[in-house]
Amino acid sequence: MRIALVRLREAGQLMTYQVSEDIQVHDYVLVEADRGVDYGEVIEINESDLPCPHKNTDLKNVVRKLSAEDLKKVKINEKEAKEAMKLCSRKIREYKLSMKLVDGEYSFDKKKIVFYFTSEGRVDFRELVKELAKIFKIRIEMRQIGVRDEARIFGGVGPCGEKLCCVRFLKNFEPVSMKMAKTQKLPLSSGKISGICGRLMCCLFYEYKTYRELTKGLPKEGQTIDTPQGKGKVVSVNVLKRLAYVELEDKRIEKVAFKDNG
Repeated sequence: MRIALVRLREAGQLMTYQVSEDIQVHDYVLVEADRGVDYGEVIEINESDLPCPHKNTDLKNVVRKLSAEDLKKVKINEKEAKEAMKLCSRKIREYKLSMKLVDGEYSFDKKKIVFYFTSEGRVDFRELVKELAKIFKIRIEMRQIGVRDEARIFGGVGPCGEKLCCVRFLKNFEPVSMKMAKTQKLPLSSGKISGICGRLMCCLFYEYKTYRELTKGLPKEGQTIDTPQGKGKVVSVNVLKRLAYVELEDKRIEKVAFKDNG
Protein backbone atom coordinates (compact mmCIF):
# COMPACT_ATOMS: atom_id res chain seq x y z
CA MET A 1 0.00 0.00 0.00
CA ARG A 2 1.26 3.48 -0.86
CA ILE A 3 0.93 6.31 1.64
CA ALA A 4 1.18 9.93 0.47
CA LEU A 5 1.76 13.16 2.35
CA VAL A 6 -0.40 15.85 0.74
CA ARG A 7 -0.34 19.59 1.38
CA LEU A 8 -3.94 20.77 1.13
CA ARG A 9 -4.46 23.72 -1.19
CA GLU A 10 -1.42 26.06 -1.33
CA ALA A 11 -1.01 26.92 2.33
CA GLY A 12 -3.00 24.24 4.13
CA GLN A 13 -1.90 21.58 6.56
CA LEU A 14 -0.16 18.32 5.68
CA MET A 15 -2.42 15.27 5.60
CA THR A 16 -1.78 11.56 4.96
CA TYR A 17 -3.74 9.61 2.32
CA GLN A 18 -3.73 6.27 0.56
CA VAL A 19 -2.78 6.54 -3.11
CA SER A 20 -2.84 4.35 -6.20
CA GLU A 21 0.17 3.44 -8.34
CA ASP A 22 -0.39 6.23 -10.90
CA ILE A 23 0.04 9.03 -8.34
CA GLN A 24 3.53 10.55 -8.10
CA VAL A 25 5.27 13.24 -6.03
CA HIS A 26 4.32 16.81 -7.09
CA ASP A 27 1.04 15.66 -8.65
CA TYR A 28 -1.96 17.81 -7.79
CA VAL A 29 -4.75 15.57 -6.58
CA LEU A 30 -8.36 15.61 -5.42
CA VAL A 31 -8.74 14.21 -1.89
CA GLU A 32 -11.45 13.27 0.57
CA ALA A 33 -11.84 16.07 3.13
CA ASP A 34 -13.65 16.25 6.45
CA ARG A 35 -16.70 17.79 4.78
CA GLY A 36 -16.59 17.13 1.04
CA VAL A 37 -13.57 17.19 -1.27
CA ASP A 38 -10.45 19.32 -1.44
CA TYR A 39 -7.23 19.43 -3.46
CA GLY A 40 -3.52 19.48 -2.72
CA GLU A 41 -0.01 18.67 -3.88
CA VAL A 42 1.65 15.31 -3.17
CA ILE A 43 4.78 16.13 -1.15
CA GLU A 44 6.04 12.63 -0.36
CA ILE A 45 5.13 8.99 -1.04
CA ASN A 46 6.10 5.99 1.08
CA GLU A 47 5.45 2.30 0.64
CA SER A 48 3.64 0.61 3.52
CA ASP A 49 4.45 -3.00 4.45
CA LEU A 50 0.75 -3.68 5.05
CA PRO A 51 -0.76 -5.96 2.39
CA CYS A 52 -3.83 -4.65 0.57
CA PRO A 53 -6.37 -6.84 2.47
CA HIS A 54 -5.23 -5.12 5.68
CA LYS A 55 -5.20 -1.58 4.37
CA ASN A 56 -5.64 1.16 6.94
CA THR A 57 -9.29 2.19 6.93
CA ASP A 58 -8.47 5.23 9.09
CA LEU A 59 -6.70 6.83 6.13
CA LYS A 60 -8.77 8.73 3.61
CA ASN A 61 -8.17 8.31 -0.10
CA VAL A 62 -6.80 10.37 -2.92
CA VAL A 63 -9.73 10.45 -5.32
CA ARG A 64 -7.75 11.16 -8.51
CA LYS A 65 -5.33 13.53 -10.17
CA LEU A 66 -6.60 16.98 -11.00
CA SER A 67 -7.66 17.28 -14.64
CA ALA A 68 -7.18 20.34 -16.83
CA GLU A 69 -10.75 21.38 -16.01
CA ASP A 70 -10.07 20.90 -12.30
CA LEU A 71 -7.02 23.17 -12.53
CA LYS A 72 -9.11 25.84 -14.22
CA LYS A 73 -11.56 25.62 -11.34
CA VAL A 74 -8.69 25.99 -8.85
CA LYS A 75 -7.56 29.16 -10.64
CA ILE A 76 -11.09 30.58 -10.51
CA ASN A 77 -11.31 29.72 -6.80
CA GLU A 78 -7.99 31.49 -6.20
CA LYS A 79 -9.22 34.61 -7.97
CA GLU A 80 -12.48 34.65 -6.01
CA ALA A 81 -10.59 34.05 -2.76
CA LYS A 82 -8.69 37.30 -3.34
CA GLU A 83 -12.01 39.14 -3.55
CA ALA A 84 -13.18 37.38 -0.39
CA MET A 85 -10.02 38.56 1.38
CA LYS A 86 -10.84 42.20 0.58
CA LEU A 87 -14.20 41.82 2.26
CA CYS A 88 -12.72 39.96 5.22
CA SER A 89 -10.07 42.68 5.68
CA ARG A 90 -12.77 45.33 5.72
CA LYS A 91 -14.73 43.43 8.37
CA ILE A 92 -11.58 42.98 10.48
CA ARG A 93 -11.15 46.76 10.49
CA GLU A 94 -14.82 47.27 11.36
CA TYR A 95 -14.53 44.91 14.34
CA LYS A 96 -11.18 46.53 15.27
CA LEU A 97 -9.48 43.18 15.66
CA SER A 98 -5.70 43.07 16.21
CA MET A 99 -4.98 40.64 13.41
CA LYS A 100 -3.23 40.81 10.04
CA LEU A 101 -4.93 38.90 7.24
CA VAL A 102 -2.31 37.00 5.23
CA ASP A 103 -4.13 34.73 2.79
CA GLY A 104 -7.45 33.14 1.94
CA GLU A 105 -8.30 29.86 0.19
CA TYR A 106 -11.47 28.16 -0.96
CA SER A 107 -11.70 24.40 -0.69
CA PHE A 108 -12.03 22.72 -4.08
CA ASP A 109 -15.81 22.28 -3.75
CA LYS A 110 -16.19 25.83 -2.33
CA LYS A 111 -17.98 24.54 0.75
CA LYS A 112 -15.34 26.16 2.96
CA ILE A 113 -13.03 29.16 2.92
CA VAL A 114 -9.96 29.38 5.15
CA PHE A 115 -8.56 32.76 6.16
CA TYR A 116 -4.97 32.79 7.45
CA PHE A 117 -3.86 35.57 9.79
CA THR A 118 -1.05 36.57 12.10
CA SER A 119 -1.45 38.23 15.49
CA GLU A 120 0.65 38.98 18.55
CA GLY A 121 -1.82 37.15 20.80
CA ARG A 122 -5.17 35.41 20.94
CA VAL A 123 -8.04 36.98 19.00
CA ASP A 124 -11.74 36.58 19.67
CA PHE A 125 -13.06 36.42 16.11
CA ARG A 126 -16.35 34.64 16.82
CA GLU A 127 -18.54 37.58 15.79
CA LEU A 128 -16.44 38.08 12.67
CA VAL A 129 -16.93 34.43 11.67
CA LYS A 130 -20.68 34.67 12.21
CA GLU A 131 -20.97 37.68 9.92
CA LEU A 132 -18.71 36.17 7.24
CA ALA A 133 -20.78 32.97 7.31
CA LYS A 134 -23.95 35.00 6.69
CA ILE A 135 -22.29 36.78 3.76
CA PHE A 136 -20.63 33.80 2.06
CA LYS A 137 -23.16 31.19 3.20
CA ILE A 138 -20.43 28.56 3.56
CA ARG A 139 -18.21 27.27 6.36
CA ILE A 140 -15.68 29.87 7.56
CA GLU A 141 -12.37 28.88 9.16
CA MET A 142 -9.96 31.43 10.69
CA ARG A 143 -6.47 29.99 11.15
CA GLN A 144 -3.75 31.82 13.08
CA ILE A 145 -0.28 31.21 11.68
CA GLY A 146 3.26 32.22 12.58
CA VAL A 147 5.65 34.47 10.69
CA ARG A 148 7.44 31.44 9.23
CA ASP A 149 4.14 30.20 7.79
CA GLU A 150 3.59 33.68 6.37
CA ALA A 151 6.98 33.55 4.61
CA ARG A 152 6.06 30.14 3.15
CA ILE A 153 2.82 31.56 1.74
CA PHE A 154 4.39 34.62 0.14
CA GLY A 155 7.64 32.92 -0.88
CA GLY A 156 10.87 34.69 -1.75
CA VAL A 157 14.62 34.23 -2.01
CA GLY A 158 16.92 33.52 0.92
CA PRO A 159 20.38 35.03 1.62
CA CYS A 160 21.87 32.08 -0.30
CA GLY A 161 20.15 33.24 -3.50
CA GLU A 162 17.89 30.18 -3.65
CA LYS A 163 14.12 29.93 -3.31
CA LEU A 164 13.13 29.64 0.37
CA CYS A 165 13.62 26.16 1.87
CA CYS A 166 10.15 26.28 3.43
CA VAL A 167 8.67 26.73 -0.04
CA ARG A 168 10.87 24.25 -1.88
CA PHE A 169 11.03 21.16 0.31
CA LEU A 170 10.53 21.59 4.06
CA LYS A 171 7.50 19.67 5.34
CA ASN A 172 7.54 20.98 8.91
CA PHE A 173 9.12 23.83 10.83
CA GLU A 174 11.66 22.59 13.36
CA PRO A 175 12.91 24.62 16.37
CA VAL A 176 16.11 26.51 15.57
CA SER A 177 18.53 27.82 18.23
CA MET A 178 21.60 30.05 18.45
CA LYS A 179 23.60 26.97 19.49
CA MET A 180 23.17 25.64 15.94
CA ALA A 181 24.67 28.83 14.50
CA LYS A 182 27.58 28.73 16.96
CA THR A 183 28.33 25.10 16.09
CA GLN A 184 28.54 26.08 12.42
CA LYS A 185 30.90 29.01 13.19
CA LEU A 186 28.48 31.52 11.72
CA PRO A 187 28.44 35.24 12.55
CA LEU A 188 25.92 35.74 15.33
CA SER A 189 24.51 39.06 14.13
CA SER A 190 20.79 38.66 13.46
CA GLY A 191 21.07 40.03 9.93
CA LYS A 192 23.43 37.18 8.94
CA ILE A 193 21.50 34.23 10.34
CA SER A 194 17.87 35.35 10.07
CA GLY A 195 15.52 34.60 7.21
CA ILE A 196 13.08 37.00 5.57
CA CYS A 197 10.54 36.01 8.26
CA GLY A 198 12.81 37.54 10.91
CA ARG A 199 13.39 34.18 12.62
CA LEU A 200 16.59 32.11 12.60
CA MET A 201 17.04 30.47 9.20
CA CYS A 202 15.53 26.98 8.84
CA CYS A 203 18.69 25.69 7.14
CA LEU A 204 20.54 26.04 10.45
CA PHE A 205 18.52 23.07 11.73
CA TYR A 206 19.21 20.48 9.05
CA GLU A 207 22.80 21.66 8.44
CA TYR A 208 23.44 21.41 12.20
CA LYS A 209 23.05 17.63 12.01
CA THR A 210 25.74 17.47 9.32
CA TYR A 211 28.13 19.66 11.31
CA ARG A 212 27.66 17.54 14.42
CA GLU A 213 28.56 14.46 12.41
CA LEU A 214 31.59 16.14 10.81
CA THR A 215 32.96 17.37 14.14
CA LYS A 216 33.33 13.81 15.44
CA GLY A 217 37.02 13.10 15.95
CA LEU A 218 38.03 16.76 15.69
CA PRO A 219 39.63 18.66 18.60
CA LYS A 220 37.92 21.71 20.10
CA GLU A 221 39.31 25.23 20.04
CA GLY A 222 41.47 25.83 23.11
CA GLN A 223 42.32 22.13 23.45
CA THR A 224 45.99 21.09 23.72
CA ILE A 225 46.97 18.31 21.31
CA ASP A 226 50.06 16.50 20.08
CA THR A 227 51.31 17.23 16.55
CA PRO A 228 54.32 15.94 14.57
CA GLN A 229 55.97 19.26 15.51
CA GLY A 230 55.18 18.99 19.22
CA LYS A 231 52.38 19.96 21.59
CA GLY A 232 50.22 22.95 20.80
CA LYS A 233 46.94 24.72 21.43
CA VAL A 234 44.13 24.51 18.87
CA VAL A 235 43.28 28.05 17.78
CA SER A 236 40.90 27.29 14.92
CA VAL A 237 39.08 24.33 13.33
CA ASN A 238 37.85 23.98 9.75
CA VAL A 239 35.07 21.41 10.11
CA LEU A 240 34.35 20.90 6.41
CA LYS A 241 38.03 20.36 5.48
CA ARG A 242 38.70 18.54 8.78
CA LEU A 243 41.70 20.73 9.56
CA ALA A 244 42.90 22.13 12.89
CA TYR A 245 45.24 25.12 13.20
CA VAL A 246 47.52 24.65 16.19
CA GLU A 247 49.73 27.24 17.89
CA LEU A 248 52.95 25.55 18.98
CA GLU A 249 55.03 26.53 22.01
CA ASP A 250 57.31 28.62 19.79
CA LYS A 251 54.22 30.52 18.51
CA ARG A 252 54.36 28.92 15.05
CA ILE A 253 50.99 27.86 13.57
CA GLU A 254 50.86 24.23 12.43
CA LYS A 255 48.07 22.90 10.17
CA VAL A 256 46.95 19.41 11.20
CA ALA A 257 44.74 17.26 8.98
CA PHE A 258 42.37 14.64 10.36
CA LYS A 259 41.00 11.58 8.58
CA ASP A 260 37.38 11.49 7.48
CA ASN A 261 35.16 10.20 10.26
CA GLY A 262 33.57 7.72 7.87
